[in-house]
Amino acid sequence: MLACTQMQYILVPTSDDYDLSNKLSSQTAKKTSDSFGLKPIIIFILFGILFLGYLGIAYNIKPTKFGSSAIDSLASSLNLHKPFYAVIIDAGSTGSRVLAFTFHTSIVSGDLVLDDEFFAEVKPGLSNFADNPKEGVKTLASLVDKAKNVIPKSAWAHTPIDMKATAGLRLLPKDKADMLLEECKKYLKESGFMVKKNFVSIMDGVNEGIYAWFTVNFLVGRFSSSYFDNTAAVLDLGGGSTQITYVPNEQERHQLQKHVHEINVFNQNMSLYTYSHLGMGLMAARKAILTSDIDLEQLDTTSTVEIRSECINPIVTSAWSYGGIDYLVKGPVNGSHIIVKASNYGGTDENRPIVKFSDCMKIVKKYTDTIKEKPVGLNKHDIYTVSYYFDRAAETGLIDPKDGGVITLQSFHKTALDTCNYPNVDQPFMCLDLTYIYVLLRDCFELEPSTKLNLYKKYNGHELSWSLGSAFSLFQNDI
Repeated sequence: MLACTQMQYILVPTSDDYDLSNKLSSQTAKKTSDSFGLKPIIIFILFGILFLGYLGIAYNIKPTKFGSSAIDSLASSLNLHKPFYAVIIDAGSTGSRVLAFTFHTSIVSGDLVLDDEFFAEVKPGLSNFADNPKEGVKTLASLVDKAKNVIPKSAWAHTPIDMKATAGLRLLPKDKADMLLEECKKYLKESGFMVKKNFVSIMDGVNEGIYAWFTVNFLVGRFSSSYFDNTAAVLDLGGGSTQITYVPNEQERHQLQKHVHEINVFNQNMSLYTYSHLGMGLMAARKAILTSDIDLEQLDTTSTVEIRSECINPIVTSAWSYGGIDYLVKGPVNGSHIIVKASNYGGTDENRPIVKFSDCMKIVKKYTDTIKEKPVGLNKHDIYTVSYYFDRAAETGLIDPKDGGVITLQSFHKTALDTCNYPNVDQPFMCLDLTYIYVLLRDCFELEPSTKLNLYKKYNGHELSWSLGSAFSLFQNDI
């Protein structure tokens, strides 16, 4: 269980698409006062412990000194907590995900406590159904059905469901995005869950960045009084966009002021920098880099588009689909090779096909050089990198795929070099992806080779994504 200690609210920027009324509140379901026929001795013990807990709060003594967690656990075992739920659908560019959260209000402090979450995912993303919205809705239906399996039917009508689309739909023409959203609204209205105003929307990049920052700092415990001056920076690499969010110091705020938002988190005023780079997500960048020498508007994209790139190994021929277009990706005709001393007894040299890292990096830099908005002082912060940063690090053995870990930017660089120097048809895009990540972090976000990167997919069993921050926002109007 994770408690949101002394939670008051968090202000977030508003957008035309989704009025958040500028706060995340801990207003929650009412506490139950039923004793369920407990034996007198158990009641006496429980209320004795509760008295000590409230005494500690009254005299500003940390509740943990009186075992507030133990009290909360005891209350849960005696069914004194009334659970409540929230369902978030993350309609991303490469897939759709559902997260069903279970909360309760602490019987000791009134804090909002996260008990559990359910996660499921389907691919491809909604944006792939731009020309067939009804088929896209079918993917949502499978996710909603899974959420229903973990939430009691009696609670459905009181459980808010909220769908937020991200960069995939932001990159679509408005008319196609609107048709997709309308079909989703029709379905979710009949889902049995509670729907509110703007329950289906395209989330802007600012809110996406703030929600992810909130989630990470909440889960890793950076909102306690001892950490408020040392919150973590969060870098989120999605499929269509990438977000960077952190609290700059006073000097940095002056340089970044155009994208600094004044917020209040748990009664603490904070100036939060956040910026979303649309088109700089891993898949969007991959497509842009691979097609940099091709005018797609002049091609028949209803059939497979063939691409050759210096960032692909010469022996590779791989099918890939993105944005509703099918590609056949190949390495260059006259690709690079290196002579490698064979390890066999014959000692025969191997003429190994490779991707020349320096050549690929030049192509990548040509694309990333279009980024003009750069952070200031990011190296001074603890940095958590999530989503595709984690995925690529785990897939190449840089971190444990289950436990995550901490690496340096230099580790990404070395792994990119090694990957480009070895032909791997099972991971045909890994050289390009790692090169892009390295250039993005080094040149665009100005990180040093020794900068430490915390890479986790989950923390204490909870997903490190913007969805939890979004779930908190649903309780702002006293659901």
